[in-house]
Amino acid sequence: MLDDFMTRATLAGIGVAFAAAPLGCFVVWRRMAYFGDATAHAAILGVALSLTFQMSIFAGALAVALLMALTVTLLSGRGYAMDTLLGVLAHSALAFGLVAVSFLSRVRIDLMAYLFGDILAVSRTDLAVIWCGAALVVALIGWRWSQLLTATLNEELAYASGYDPKREQLILTLSLAVTVAVAIKVVGVLLIAALLIIPAAAARSLARSPESMALIAAAIGAVSSVAGLRAAYVFDTPAGPSIVCVAAILFACFSMLGWKGHKR
Repeated sequence: MLDDFMTRATLAGIGVAFAAAPLGCFVVWRRMAYFGDATAHAAILGVALSLTFQMSIFAGALAVALLMALTVTLLSGRGYAMDTLLGVLAHSALAFGLVAVSFLSRVRIDLMAYLFGDILAVSRTDLAVIWCGAALVVALIGWRWSQLLTATLNEELAYASGYDPKREQLILTLSLAVTVAVAIKVVGVLLIAALLIIPAAAARSLARSPESMALIAAAIGAVSSVAGLRAAYVFDTPAGPSIVCVAAILFACFSMLGWKGHKR
């Protein structure tokens, strides 16, 4: 069954959707959309370093994405507004990554595959990495769910409950880096933030609790992956952007339904 490239692509998309769903909810709740963007943009530098030192793309992207996330965490609150700091780091990392790639004259590289994903080229090894990464993220978020939720709602309440908000932030940072690394093959570094945010934002108007929002976001992400791949096959469009387009359409539909229900 896994010899079929469409089957592997579908399973890869669903795996990334499951990893991105709970994490995307926290990104939406904490208003850290640009944080995800900065971490994702840094991954292209990780790709360049991986190719230079002939190491795993996943390992290089994970290392640099984690380094970027930790850098943002350390530099926050030092006189710069968060959006300014993230803007500088995100675009600087992307620029340095693209320049580094240009020096790889001996390595044949399809840059578009890393920028916008190449889900149809997912191998069995890629699929194993994606699902192992997704399982790690889901397990990590599930293990710390109550603590993460409390720290998101109110830092003072977290301290009163015996939780360290900085530690919870670090767990989110680690999860985000893993998700970025496994999603590169599916939607590319430029669209990872969209796959994090759009399903979670779409689920917000339908959910009645934080837990249901994470589950609905996972379902929306999975449906977007399957429908996006089908649309890409039928209309001969890029698979990664097609997945994000389907997610955006679902967001628009659910937002309209939520707005009409609120109006009533």
